[in-house]
Amino acid sequence: MTLLAWGVAWLLDYIIGDPQNWPHPVRWIGNFISSVQRLIRRYCHSERALRIGGAVMWVLVVGVTWSVSWGVLTLATMIHPWFGWLVEVWMIFTVLAGRCLANAAMEVERPLRAGNLAESREKLAWIVGRDTSQLQPDQINRAVVETVAENTVDGIIAPLFFLLIGGAPLAMAYKAVNTLDSMVGYKHEKYRAIGMVSARLDDVANYIPARLSWLLFSLAAILCRQDGARALQIGWRDRYNHSSPNCAWSEACVAGALGIRLGGPNNYFGQRVEKPWIGDARRDISVDDISQTIRLMWVASTLALALFMLAHWLVVGAA
Repeated sequence: MTLLAWGVAWLLDYIIGDPQNWPHPVRWIGNFISSVQRLIRRYCHSERALRIGGAVMWVLVVGVTWSVSWGVLTLATMIHPWFGWLVEVWMIFTVLAGRCLANAAMEVERPLRAGNLAESREKLAWIVGRDTSQLQPDQINRAVVETVAENTVDGIIAPLFFLLIGGAPLAMAYKAVNTLDSMVGYKHEKYRAIGMVSARLDDVANYIPARLSWLLFSLAAILCRQDGARALQIGWRDRYNHSSPNCAWSEACVAGALGIRLGGPNNYFGQRVEKPWIGDARRDISVDDISQTIRLMWVASTLALALFMLAHWLVVGAA
């Protein structure tokens, strides 16, 4: 039943993703974070107070998310085992973001292929934090490839990892950790204090999944007839060429597989940020690299699903 729920949820994400008007727990988590943040800012004004308030917010949001998820799943199972199973499928489906990630990348790719640079920049601004208004095609391609590679970890591999070790409630709790980082885990002045705990604990949560992504992307490169050996090599060589301790593992691996260079300087919130390069420019990056990266994402994440299902079966059986 458990493994079947994983497989069904995976297929649902692959086929339909996250329909825009459907209720989604991540939106509820986001609304909860916004409410708690407003309350903290009302009473906490010094940097120290904001840091403490940010820690309280993290504990509250993650704790409530896990508790509600566990309670809903337990209650549904008490009503009827099959009802509990359906709720479990729904929860797992909502923490996976493969189809959304692929669709977002293709939304940028389509106008770029058609030569509509303005629309491509606009669609890119929906999924990245950098200034997109002046980006040229090669910079847009690079941004999309980086986004897909990086978010394969927190959008697919990490939720599956926490699903393996703690079931659907822990996968939901991870999603709360990741949403906190997305909303308040920035280094600029507004969020530096209140988001410090969220940013650091998101790094902790993604530590193992990011390193697994290095191996999974390398194997995916072989299966996709890309350069798997170079993916493994560049993934290891450039694993720390990023301000995050986790992001470069997947980005460097994809750069090595495709023979392109990622990273480099970008503008964030009006400020020039110098970042090291990732990978070697064995050729110029092109719009085709977006679809190639999406393909690598699907293969790597399918391998993750298979690996974690096998681990679950070996430990507790197929129940």
